[in-house]
Parts: sequence; structure tokens; C-alpha cells
Amino acid sequence: MAELPTGIPMALEPLVTRLLAPNASAYTYTGTQSYLVGETDLAVIDPGPDDPAHIAALIRAIDGRPVRAILVTHHHRDHSPATRPLARATGAPIVGAAPFAPDYEGGRSDAAFDRDYAPDRVLAEAESVAGQGWTLTALATPGHTSNHLCFVLPETKALFSGDHVMGWATSVVSPPDGDMGDYMASLEKLMGRDDRVFYPGHGEAVDSPARLVRGMLGHRRQREGQILRRLGEGVWAVPELVARLYAGLDPRLVPAAERSVLAHLHDLRKRGLVAEEGAGWRIAA
Repeated sequence: MAELPTGIPMALEPLVTRLLAPNASAYTYTGTQSYLVGETDLAVIDPGPDDPAHIAALIRAIDGRPVRAILVTHHHRDHSPATRPLARATGAPIVGAAPFAPDYEGGRSDAAFDRDYAPDRVLAEAESVAGQGWTLTALATPGHTSNHLCFVLPETKALFSGDHVMGWATSVVSPPDGDMGDYMASLEKLMGRDDRVFYPGHGEAVDSPARLVRGMLGHRRQREGQILRRLGEGVWAVPELVARLYAGLDPRLVPAAERSVLAHLHDLRKRGLVAEEGAGWRIAA
């Protein structure tokens, strides 16, 4: 995967072509993966950042074919900003996840959000777009963000998993928009399916999706147990918990780990298991 060049179309199966955007980072791995679905006419899933080279590569890969829809799994800045120039170039509607939500009471919204994302149509659970020989159906999977969708391609039993399930690491769940309880429920939802393959926003295709999702659920439950055991020893602040729970973590990823631990704590508080005490957290009385 690390050797894959950016901007070069790679056919994954007859109906699915992948292009890698040039935005590799500690949070995006080798970069955001955009997908073209279809042969005669197309859908584009997660066109990525507003990068002229990547948009030009997408337009070359489209090669004059009609684009029926530009689909978005969620409106983070590495997934949705290219919708605007691509829509201007192709005339296709922007479809999928709900638009940016206003700032939350008492705090600002996630800085990673694409505030200018403006879909022409929001897809609800089980709604679809279709072209010649392909259908893409929305599957609501909130958790990483409140508006996250996956898209199912029933013709080949493939699922485009966005950032809900990635091929290289677990997703960051960042409150207040990210919700750990919703994220776990969405993983359980995927466990009840029989998809053949997941095509994620970052990382290689997942050829054994049920096994990976089972492992992700187990990992999150293990992390929850570790947090509860630490809080059983006293009051802990989030940075202290991260320092103890994530030994050897890349320093660039510490802020993401802190957000995910906070998401676990918010979920545990909703369930009545923990409580805040000053700047820290403790087991609920």
C-alpha cells in the first residue's frame, strides 16, 4: 500500500476503481482513497481534499463518462472538499451525508469538519443512487461522526466503509460529534451483515470484514475495561490515562488518543459507570 502512487487509477474489480489522494499523514495513512463505481456511467465516492492534482486525476479517470452522483461518507476535510470542483466539472449532484451541524452549545465544533460541504441530497438509511449495472445504498453508521454513512454495492457484495472501518487503524471518535456508544452500535450493525469486502477511506481493502469488525469491537471493549480498572485506583485526568494506556504511542497521535479516551468516558458516564471530579474522572458512586 505504501508503494501505491497517488493519482493512478487502480481497478479493484470490474465495477470499482480506486485513486489515492496526495494527502498522506499520521491521521490519513497513505492518503484518502476515492472510488469510482461503474463502467458506462459512474458514481464517485469521497472525492477527497480540494487538491488540484487529485481532482485532475479523478477527471482523467472519469474520461468523459456521465457521473450520476458524487457521494460522501462524512464531511471531514480529507473526504468532502473536492465535491465542489468535481461537481462543477461534471455537473453531478453531491449526495450522501448530512451537512455540517452548527457549533455545539458550550464549545466549538470539530476543526476537521468541512464547513462548506453542501449536499444536493441527503441520503437516509436504505436510500440509493443507481446507474447502469450498479446501485449504492446508504447504511447509517454514526460514531466516527454523527452523520457518517457507509455505501453498499449489492451487485458485488462490497461495502464502502469510509472512516468507520479502515484498513490500517481504528477510527478516532471525537466528542461531541463523535459518539462511542453510536460507534459501537454501528460496528454491531456491520457484524450482522455478510459483505464480501470493505473498501475503506484509508488503507487496503478488507477481505475478511466480519473478522476485522469482531476484533475492533473486542479492542474497544478491552480499552473500556482498562479505563475502568484505572479509575478504580482513583481520580485520573484524560492525559494521564492516555500516558498509561498507550505506551509507545507516536506523539503526533496523542491528541487523537485523548479524544477517543474522552469518548469512552462520555459513554461510560451515560451508562452511569463513571463521573467527573474536577479536571479528572472517577468511578461513579
